[in-house]
This record gives sequence, C-alpha cells and structure tokens, in this order.
Amino acid sequence: MSDVHRPQTEAEACEVIRHAAGTGTALSLLGGNTRAGLGNRVQARAVLCSTGLAGIVDYDPGEMVMTARAGTPLSDLEAVLAANNQMLAFEPIDHRGLLNTQGAPTIGGVFLSNASGPRRLSAGAARDSLLGLRFVNGRGEAIRAGGRVMKNVTGLDLVKLLAGSHGTLGFVTEVTFRVLPRPETEATILLPGLDDATASQAMAAAMAQASDVSAAAHIPQALAQPFSDILGRKTVWTALRLEGLSASVAVRVTALAARLSAFASVETLDALASNTLWRAIRDVTPLQVRQDLPLWRVSVAPTAGHRLVAALRQQADIAALYDWQGGLVWLQMSGQPQADVVRRTIAAVGGGHATLIRASDDQRSGVSAFEPQPEPIAALSARIKAKLDPAGIFSPGRMATVLGAKAGPIGMTG
Repeated sequence: MSDVHRPQTEAEACEVIRHAAGTGTALSLLGGNTRAGLGNRVQARAVLCSTGLAGIVDYDPGEMVMTARAGTPLSDLEAVLAANNQMLAFEPIDHRGLLNTQGAPTIGGVFLSNASGPRRLSAGAARDSLLGLRFVNGRGEAIRAGGRVMKNVTGLDLVKLLAGSHGTLGFVTEVTFRVLPRPETEATILLPGLDDATASQAMAAAMAQASDVSAAAHIPQALAQPFSDILGRKTVWTALRLEGLSASVAVRVTALAARLSAFASVETLDALASNTLWRAIRDVTPLQVRQDLPLWRVSVAPTAGHRLVAALRQQADIAALYDWQGGLVWLQMSGQPQADVVRRTIAAVGGGHATLIRASDDQRSGVSAFEPQPEPIAALSARIKAKLDPAGIFSPGRMATVLGAKAGPIGMTG
C-alpha cells in the first residue's frame, strides 16, 4: 500500500474515492492508525487517511455539544473540554499499549471503533454520544446524517451504523457528539480478596443501590502485580467508582461501603489514586506486557462473565480482567487464539460476542476477528455494505466474517 492519500477537505476526499471506485482500487481507511492490526487483514492497494481533516468546527459549552473534523487528535479535544470542565462521557480506551502502535488517536477513529471505557457501564458506549456525522460513501458522495440534538432523528440510524464500522461503510469527515460536565471529584471503593463469583455478586449488589456507581471492575490474582504500585499491595481487588460533587461522593461512599462490608473489609482510594487506577483498567495495562499472546475482548451479560472464565479455565490457560461489572472480559490466551473454544463457551453461558484484538499474522489467518453473525443479519449487513460501498473499496476484509468475503458485520457491539 504505497499510495497514501491525506485529503485536506471533504471535496478532496470525494475526488479520491470517486477515482478509486472508478478504477477498482481498494482503500484502507485510517485515522491516526493507532488500531493497526485490529480486525482481519485488509486487502487494499492504497490508504485514505483522515488526519488532514482536523480542527474543531463548533463547540458551545452551554449546549454540551461539539462538532469536530474526523482527523482531530483526541488529546486536542480533551484539552479543550477540560478547560471548560467537561469531558467525553464514554471514557474512550487508548489501544496503543495493547496493540504496540504509535501515533495519535483521532476522534473519528474513536467513534468508528466504538472505543468505550469503564464509564460505558453508566454513560453508554461511544455510539450513544454520537449525534451526527458527515461522511463520503463509496460513490464519492458527501452525506450528512443526524444533527446537533438528539431530537433531530434524521439519519440517526445511519449514524449508529457508521459507529463501530471500522472504516468499512464510509469515510467519515466530521462528527457531532454530546459531552458531559467533568465530575468535581471521584473515589473508589476497594474490596480485597474476593473470588470471581463473589466479586460478581458484590458488583451486582453495588449496582442495585442508589449510589450512582460509574464503573465496576474485578482484578483477579494473576493480574494483581501490575496494580500493586497503585493499590499498595498485590492481591485480588474488586473496584467500584463513584463520581460527582465532593459532599455527595463522601455520603455515597460511606453508604455503599456499609452495604458492601458484608462481602469484605472495605478500603477507599482518593481522587488521584482512583483516576490512576481507572486509566489502567481502561487501557487494560496488565495485558499490554505480553504482546506475543492473543487477546480477546468478550462482551457477555454481567453475571455471566465469571462463569465464562471458569468454564474456559477448564479448557485453556488464560488470564482475565473484568470491566463493566463483569460484562466486559479481557481474555489473554497462553498460546493459540482458540476461537472455536472461546465462542462455543460464550454460547454455553448465555451468549455474547468475542472480538480478537491482538494476535500474530499467522494466528489471524484462520480466525474471524469479529463475531460471526446469524445468516439473516449477515445478509442485511451485506445489503447495507452494497448500498454504501457498491464497488467494495472501503477496507475490504477488515470485518469479514468469512475470510476473503467483502461483507461483514454492520458494527462492533458493546
């Protein structure tokens, strides 16, 4: 892929895409390329990159809505939001450590990968914050979908389709999204020593309280060492975060700690330590070390996470980290990805989906990185792909559920 196109305007992007469609030239659509390797191998001869389309188009802190060009570095947006005591609601994961990539994440890449962190539990996924976008379809036509307020539902379904599509449905040039006030403070309740099943019960009990828990995670013994500098000692931890006004957080921490004392002795982290802990959980820091080992991102019902891990441990040597109250399980395999084992076990515990985040080229060659879809949904996905990208030039192969096929999932769930 020697040809790299970095259009500076949407019109230039339209021209590049029209030429590619006319010549049958497949394009790999990229932002900052910090998620290089995620998904199946892309079968493209050229690259279309959004980093030339950068900058904030519109931002009114009073409305809590921002519009930015897709190639805008995420760090630039977060700095502007922080200056106004605001933030992205969904706490996007930074994949660079997991995938050993360089560069700067872009806001377009965040939404196209639906990159959601611990606060997804309480604030929803990235796609839930996305109000509208502009993109160029496979004919080289610029299209606007959605709007600046949620009441404007024109094209809203199309917005949701593009979110999580990993550059397979269109080249996004601009995004409009809602933001939230930054909490005044935060604190984290820690429960040491719980096994996975008991931790699941404790997190469920916490979520059932009127405590507004914004994040819930469980760190098993095998992954305790990387957190020891933050948490003071190497042991199993179950963590629950509360955010908001200082007085409110103090009251809620006291009430929730009393409720959870039936499970274990309760410890707490102050705002600085809490922020450091959840950043490490967000970016799955303990599973960044062994870049040679396959890594799965698994989404199941929160109460099924520990049952999935227990069942898999009878068949494979794995390390697991639980986020989203146990509904998101990061699974590191000791050898091969064992896709059949992972997906068969997910089905046995009630269903869900698994995405292969990291693996060698040889390991990826025989594995569908994204969850295979039921036939009716796969057929619908293929029809949507054909409508938006009739020549099949956008990142072919990346989300294919049958390796070598052009059709794939509509988007990433979770």
